[in-house]
Amino acid sequence: MVIYFKSDVENPPVTLFMGNDKYENEDLIKWGWPEDVWFHVDNLSSAHVYLRLAPGQTLQDISPAIIEDAGQLVKANSISGCKMNEVDVVYTMWSNLRKTPDMDVGQVGFHNDKEVRKLKITKNTTIVKRLEKTREVDPRPDLRNQREERDKNERDSKKSQQKEEAARRKEEERRRKEEAETRSYSTLMKSENMKTNRDCGDSDSDDFM
Repeated sequence: MVIYFKSDVENPPVTLFMGNDKYENEDLIKWGWPEDVWFHVDNLSSAHVYLRLAPGQTLQDISPAIIEDAGQLVKANSISGCKMNEVDVVYTMWSNLRKTPDMDVGQVGFHNDKEVRKLKITKNTTIVKRLEKTREVDPRPDLRNQREERDKNERDSKKSQQKEEAARRKEEERRRKEEAETRSYSTLMKSENMKTNRDCGDSDSDDFM
């Protein structure tokens, strides 16, 4: 089961999503997208909340208001954190999550701690209630198929771009050759490079003696 929430603090609205338990969090870790941003309460058990960015976007492109919404969600879905007035929330790109065989279900580390950001989240029930009103549940999402479809689309897009680039290079080469041939013909036709019968001297004389 994956639970979806809509944050409308920015236009267009964005979707935040999380697993219902640690086993579903494990699937989200395994089949996450490179465009996903992961949120979690620091040093406490909590939900794993994700924000899916558009291709090419980075952490710098996320507005403070959306980060606040995601932070409020993980805090509200932390058994210990929801009882506290303030918690630290960490977030990073999915690609920075590190999972090793010795880790417990739902547990992750980081490849690079410098790529992890932290902020303080103060309890705000108004935000949580707003997000809860948008709650939608997908009981059996096929996360693997979604990731494989995403990767296929990316490969197809790259192939298309490569074909377009090859066609562009071919056309550019044809144009350069055409321009070179035009310049060569223009040079050949200049009057100073042309000869007349007078320039040939007596080589065509009828005197064979």
